[in-house]
Amino acid sequence: MNLFNRIVATLLWLTLMSACLVAAIVPLQIVDWLQGQLTETAAWLHALQADNPTYFIVGQAAFGIGALLIFGTLIFFEFMTGRRRGVRIRTAEGGSAELDTNSVARRLQWHLDQLAEVITVVPAVRSRGGSVDIRLEIETAPDIDIPMKTDEVVDVTRDIIEQDMGLRLGKLDVHVRCAPFDPEWN
Repeated sequence: MNLFNRIVATLLWLTLMSACLVAAIVPLQIVDWLQGQLTETAAWLHALQADNPTYFIVGQAAFGIGALLIFGTLIFFEFMTGRRRGVRIRTAEGGSAELDTNSVARRLQWHLDQLAEVITVVPAVRSRGGSVDIRLEIETAPDIDIPMKTDEVVDVTRDIIEQDMGLRLGKLDVHVRCAPFDPEWN
């Protein structure tokens, strides 16, 4: 639905932008053209209504109902397709609970901040089915061994998510950024 919304919004904005630019360049001709088109449309509708009033009313009802169904469905899906803000946890005894993804992020941030040479951690946690996808933005000291620190972060994250919290880890995406060297070190 997100891709569909982007495409429709882009096409709508491009159309409106083009119409505004044309109206800014030749405003009087646009008004004359619109008046002519509306006059022709009104004459066509009057002719349809005069020829067969029953079909005209049926056409009005079909147009209205079709618009309600199409746009109502799109609005419904716009508001109802939001991701869950939590992830299901199943206990060994068969119980279940839902844990908020913000809680998972805060716990990860606290534990990863405790690692040596890690300056800041910004986790983004998304629920996907029965697992969590995690994106970590980590800033480290400038002189660390990046592959070793990345492995340590991945291991700690996996332990916290799977061992301590009882969740399934989906996709883990780690972005490491080294802090700049202090000019005094040169």
